[in-house]
Amino acid sequence: MTYALPPLNALRAFEAAARHLSFKFAAHELHVTPAAVGQQVKALEARLGVQLFERLHKQLILTEAGQAYLPGISEGFRHIAEATSQLKPAGTVLLQVGVHGSYDLRRLELAAFRSAHAEIGVRVLHPAGLHELVEGKVDVLIARGVSHHPGYRCERIDEGSGPGDWLVAPEGTADCPEIVSFRVWLRALPAAKPLANRRPRLVGGIGS
Repeated sequence: MTYALPPLNALRAFEAAARHLSFKFAAHELHVTPAAVGQQVKALEARLGVQLFERLHKQLILTEAGQAYLPGISEGFRHIAEATSQLKPAGTVLLQVGVHGSYDLRRLELAAFRSAHAEIGVRVLHPAGLHELVEGKVDVLIARGVSHHPGYRCERIDEGSGPGDWLVAPEGTADCPEIVSFRVWLRALPAAKPLANRRPRLVGGIGS
């Protein structure tokens, strides 16, 4: 069976904006700009041929169509999240890694890491930020420009000046074997190559 689905990025933007009734708060949740959320929602409306929001001065209101659409979309995302949570990556220890939105996941070479560390099961949430780390949704975070945060160990994993990429972990678990192994792996990776036309991503997922 083939499912006729709109782009998942656009659905994720709509669902977040509809829950918050705000492009700004949805953007904070999704780690993108409010303009990016607004563009995704506008593209979804154009694709569906239905207006989902009334855009008033400093106020966002769901239309009748938007109100009818939201419960099914939210339930669908809940089912996806629940099904994903039931998956158990191979390995005796699960390491949940958050990664900031502009990081190219291919740089992590996760397949090679899993081969080298069969005892560690890795799950990736991308994009993710300090909010997900503080809430315990991830065990460790690759963050952009986060050189200090109270109660957390922040260690730079790339070279050079500027904001850079940092590995952030709670002080109490920063020396756990799985986090140490991941830290050593990151530092041994080749330097990043610049990517042209990089766009913000909206949907988190499991890295492979």
